[in-house]
Amino acid sequence: MVWSGAIEGEAVFARTTDPAGTCVCLPEYTEGEAAPERLGRGVWERCQELGCPGFTLVAFSVRNWDDDLSPWEAPPIFRNGDSFGGKAAAELALLEEKMLSQAEAGLGLHPKSYALAGYSMAGLFATWAAFQTERFGRIASASGSLWFPGFADYVAAHEPCGSLERAYFSLGDREAKIRNPAMRTVEEATRAIEGSFKSRGIETIFELNPGNHFQESDLRMARGIRWMLEGMHEDA
Repeated sequence: MVWSGAIEGEAVFARTTDPAGTCVCLPEYTEGEAAPERLGRGVWERCQELGCPGFTLVAFSVRNWDDDLSPWEAPPIFRNGDSFGGKAAAELALLEEKMLSQAEAGLGLHPKSYALAGYSMAGLFATWAAFQTERFGRIASASGSLWFPGFADYVAAHEPCGSLERAYFSLGDREAKIRNPAMRTVEEATRAIEGSFKSRGIETIFELNPGNHFQESDLRMARGIRWMLEGMHEDA
């Protein structure tokens, strides 16, 4: 079953093979006016190939990737680049207060649990959201932008919400091999963040995949979703 909608200028496309199962939310980057049905399609197909159990995927476009998914304002990391707007709180509120309720009504969903997944800046968003809301019991950050200024220190100094059970992290093994000094810290920061979660009793995993940031993004994200879903049916 599928459902699509537009909420405050952002397209949402939901697919489900188990309306009562876990609902996984996935922010996605789109260029221009992409067809809504393309949202999440690649990740969904890879999930089916990996044999994921039944679940719902609510994929949604993000109007301004760097602004809407960054937890606080930060200067550009590239010469002549754009700064980060720090509007993640508004994006999270839109997801929780409007997107999910409309997708659930459209598909007749009654999720038993929720998870939040993301790639690149969306991986940063998913990790940050673990400190903001009790809704998501599991998160997945694939090639997440965890180099973001001050974020590793923020994680070390704060407690994630008590509902968080599992946190997945992955990177490509060439992602830290880059000239940009901020992004070069990504593997160190990701490993430190994964360790911070683990030290708080949260089940974690860190996977290092072959390649750079742009290789097999759908498959990497699907691997994270599969790991999040493991054991959820038994826990019900």
